Amino acid sequence: MIAEEFIARSRYWLVKEYPIKLGHCLKALPEAAIWSRSNRASNSIGNLIVHLTGNVTEWIIGGVGGRTYERDRGQEFARQSGGSGSDLLARLEEVLREADAVLASVRESDLEKKIVIQGRDTTVLSAIYHVVEHFAMHTGQIVLLTKIHSPGAVRFYDDSSGIARPLWHERTGLDEAAH
Repeated sequence: MIAEEFIARSRYWLVKEYPIKLGHCLKALPEAAIWSRSNRASNSIGNLIVHLTGNVTEWIIGGVGGRTYERDRGQEFARQSGGSGSDLLARLEEVLREADAVLASVRESDLEKKIVIQGRDTTVLSAIYHVVEHFAMHTGQIVLLTKIHSPGAVRFYDDSSGIARPLWHERTGLDEAAH
């Protein structure tokens, strides 16, 4: 039961909530902000989305799913252009659909399976956990950058009652409790 819940929640975060929030951010941003960096040591929103696409592909589709994948992680951060926000999100969502199919096939017994990703020994469970937490971290960075570039353009929760009531899923018709 706990394994099924872990996989179901991982799928929910990766395929539903995080991409919906990223979509709200990308719609709120002026196109020039997608590849804008606050300084040379920082990443742009475009870099972060390309990086998430590479990470999910390598760790879930490749590592968990067993598909061969060659990745140039450094290039993900070196890019300074390469697509509109909607193009980047479409590519990410395509990869997330593939990753979701891989996750849908994972069984409890698979979670302990040892695999190697980026030259590191790990397990299927640890790889999935890493991707979800990694995706959450970069989603938060993109939300913050969106709030800097487009103040007031995104608001995901209503805190007026003292309890954070999600607003983002109402705008999409997604009922978080059902997932």
